[in-house]
Amino acid sequence: MTRRELFLLTPVVLIVLFLIIFCTVLFTCKSKTYNERGQEQELIADDEETEPQEEQTIAEHDSEQPVNESIVSHQIQRPLSSLSGINNRVRGMGVYVAELDPVNFENPDLDVLRQMGVDQYLISYFTGEQLYREGNYDRALTEYTASINRNTDFIEAYISRGNVYMRRRDYNRAIDDYSRAIRLDGNRAELYNYRGFARFERAARNLSEINLAIEDFSRAISLNRNYVDALINRSYAYYQIGNYDRVIEDCDHIIRLEPSNAVIWNRRGTAWYAKEDDDRAIRDFTEAIKLNPNYAVAYRNRASAWFNKSEYDNAEADLAAAQRLQR
Repeated sequence: MTRRELFLLTPVVLIVLFLIIFCTVLFTCKSKTYNERGQEQELIADDEETEPQEEQTIAEHDSEQPVNESIVSHQIQRPLSSLSGINNRVRGMGVYVAELDPVNFENPDLDVLRQMGVDQYLISYFTGEQLYREGNYDRALTEYTASINRNTDFIEAYISRGNVYMRRRDYNRAIDDYSRAIRLDGNRAELYNYRGFARFERAARNLSEINLAIEDFSRAISLNRNYVDALINRSYAYYQIGNYDRVIEDCDHIIRLEPSNAVIWNRRGTAWYAKEDDDRAIRDFTEAIKLNPNYAVAYRNRASAWFNKSEYDNAEADLAAAQRLQR
């Protein structure tokens, strides 16, 4: 091969080598992207699998009551805006309070607060809030108690300590703390919802205790007519005592506020079912399924209603769908 031919061939070889390297890199990048996406999909699937499973209590092809979800709404972490009163209290000390604006309450610098001369009961309270968020409930409880001991009128510490007791399922102490908070400020709707939730959890189907919980939920709703958490809780409490008309009224209200809440459509369907109105029950279960096509409980509930109407093919189809979703 002459030098001229070699000179002409060299660029061709370089171009071929470049194309090979480029294709190799491109293939590697595509493979990496595919793997990352595949990993994300696995994580999403894992998240779905770890969601709480609703209790399945309906036997196949019978007419037992449809499944209702448990009480759902005890707002453990309050909106930070509800702590704005603390900001006013600190401002009254005549110190710089920019670090204590409500948007910064989640992660205040405790050393800065001490340098600012903030009272120790507030330091203890904020320390407890940080420990609570970290899941260290025992130490949080100690800090909230220290805050209360230094200022027996500090409502936020009672609420937070009550939330710790709820986490520990110490409902008696939680109710005591929420009651103290209510005595300090009886116009905060969320306090009645918290106490009602604690009373319901303590009830163990005790009718008088459930009625006390309903009174608390009702008080919360009287203070905030569109308080969805309290409406959801009261609707379930009414269901437990068999007051299905009131369940339907509360669910009607919730659906007006949250028309895409599949759980509440299912709940209202169970109330219609209990009142032996299978057609309305089926309509509500169907709406719940439209909103959440993977709602196995709603499929099982609708199957029971179909069975009552002797529409066995529809019942079989819904049971099969529920079983597929539960695998």
